[in-house]
This record gives sequence, structure tokens and C-alpha cells, in this order.
Amino acid sequence: MPVPCGVTAGTPVLEGDPVLTTPAPSGHEAGYANYTVRQAAEEWLANGLPGRSAKTIKKNQNMLEPILKAVGDRKLRELSAADVRRALSKMAADNSSSAVTMGHLALKRAIRHAEANDLVSRNVATLVDTPKGQEGRPSKSLTVEQAVALIAAAKTLPAIELHPGLKDVRRPATLMYAYIVLSLLAGLRTEEARALSWQHVNLDGDPQANPPVPPHVAVWRSVRVHGETKTERSRRTLGLPQLTVEALRALLESRAEERLLAGGRSQETGLVFTTSLGAALDAANVRKMFKRVCRLAEVGDNWTPRELRTSFVSLMSHRGVSIEEIARLVGHSSTRTTEVVYRRELRPVITTGAEIMDEIFAGS
Repeated sequence: MPVPCGVTAGTPVLEGDPVLTTPAPSGHEAGYANYTVRQAAEEWLANGLPGRSAKTIKKNQNMLEPILKAVGDRKLRELSAADVRRALSKMAADNSSSAVTMGHLALKRAIRHAEANDLVSRNVATLVDTPKGQEGRPSKSLTVEQAVALIAAAKTLPAIELHPGLKDVRRPATLMYAYIVLSLLAGLRTEEARALSWQHVNLDGDPQANPPVPPHVAVWRSVRVHGETKTERSRRTLGLPQLTVEALRALLESRAEERLLAGGRSQETGLVFTTSLGAALDAANVRKMFKRVCRLAEVGDNWTPRELRTSFVSLMSHRGVSIEEIARLVGHSSTRTTEVVYRRELRPVITTGAEIMDEIFAGS
């Protein structure tokens, strides 16, 4: 007979005495005992990331998978810090440090989600330090000579002829020319450039105002979920160098021609960078066209569009612009972010934007 709760073994229990017995675990609680790490991760991915984009959820899933291969079948309540340490070390052997960091963070958040639902009493993943992974692909920046060559190649790029039957029959040279010039000379993020709309572009400014208002772009949106910029400080209005103004004017004229050719098939999204039918460009579209320009410029095809922004930081720093001003131009919340993200591009000797870029690329 089981010993009643609160009664010491050997103590007589009289007939009629109230007895408090320890209840047996229910089937629900027994199921929790067999709850695995993989189940916890899947539950977090399904219900623990409200409002996040499908891309963000998939990225977390991919970062977790190497860890789940090692400990996914482990019962969550039996998972130890040593198990987590071994799983992360195994992941670090084949993945970059940033991937290991993201995987570890995702695991901590998944277990915390289970902890909040009383499925586990403590989060052992928080007890483990993140190991150093493999060296990832370092970011690069274009030299002034490479940047000039890239701009020249984009300006003279022939129309991109695609195979018959594809959605875009042709893409004008003005598209990538404007994209490259804007990203390189104004430092926009790739997701900011692809979400830029014409209503946020002012190619005339107001020279009669006091003080005069130069041509500018208002970087208020991105292709992130809900259209928000990366941080609050990322919402900024940037003066445009003259070369960028000219490139965007040419793109505006080219887009009007495409609209006429498309007839009623053209979409009116209002975006600056679109397909020939006016739809938003995706990242893969931009990468393919950008690599073609890089090959034509003979700077190699191992560059990515995001490195136009990296190059902007490098070129500004080389010209003596302070890190505080660079952080303001690129929309960082603090100079610390600029120092960490662009540490390879910043120069130790540092003494606003559009004027310097006009000077660098005069005659391009």
C-alpha cells in the first residue's frame, strides 16, 4: 500500500482519518516526461515566433538542425549542459562562428519557450558558452579603382536578354546602373534598396529653401516583415550625390518605356527597382544581375550586392569621415555597431556623404 502524503512510514492510520495520497502522474504529464528536444524546437518554431516572416523561421530551423541531429532525440528533461556542449562543438567543426552562435541562441530560445510552458524546469543551454566555429567568408570592400570600373561597366551594360517564355524579356542597363550607384554612393542595405518607392525619392530637392534642400531619398522601409527598417535609427533621409540623381532619372525614364511596352500587364507597385512588369525584384534577381556586371568590370564574380554598402563605409573612412558620421549615414544605432560590423573597412586615422562621393566619382 502506498504511504499517504504527509504520513511518516510506520505511523498508524486510523479508520475514518482523512488521508491525502500523492496522485499518480496523469497521461498528459507522463507524455511530458518523454518530450524531446526536437519536439521543443518544432513547437517553438511553430508557435514561439509570432509576427516573424517565413524566411526568419526557416533560418532558425536551418541553424537548429545540426544541433538537433546530435541531441534532437534526447528527452528534454534529461538534456544536460554536457549534451549541449558536445552538440555545439560538433556543429562548430563544420560551420562558421556566426552560424554556431545563431544555432545556440535558437536552442536557448526554444528551451526557454518550453520552460515557460512548464515542460522543463531549467534551461541548460544557457549554462554553456558558444564555441568558436570555422572562419566564415569575410566581407570585402571595393577599392576606388574597382568601384569606378563597376560603375562604368553597369552604365554600358547591354540589355539583359533572357530566354523566350520567361517573365522578363529584357532588363535595361539603367536598372543595375541605378541600383549599384545608389547602394555604393549612399550606403543603403540591399533590403532597403529593393523596398524603395518613388514616393520616397526626391530628385529635385528645393534649392530655394532656407537652408536649401538637396535631392534625397527617405529610407523608411525595407523588405523585412511588416516593411520595417532593421532598427529605428535605420529610418533616415539621405542626400544624393549628383551621379545617383542622374542614374535614378535615367531609370525613371526607362521604367516609363517599359510600362508602355507592357500595356495592361504592368503592375503599379511604385517601387524603384522592379521587373519589366513592375513587380518587386527578389534577392536572387539582384545577385544574378550584379554578378554579370562584376564580370564585365573584371573585378571578379565573387562579390555580393551587400558589399556595395561595405564599400561605401570603406570609401568614406578612407576619406577621413568620422565613425560617428558613418554610423549616422548607414543607419546604425550606435558607433559600436559600425566598429564591430565594419571593423575591416574602418581606418584608425579618422579626421558628409554626398559631397565626398561627388568628388570621388567626378567624371564617372
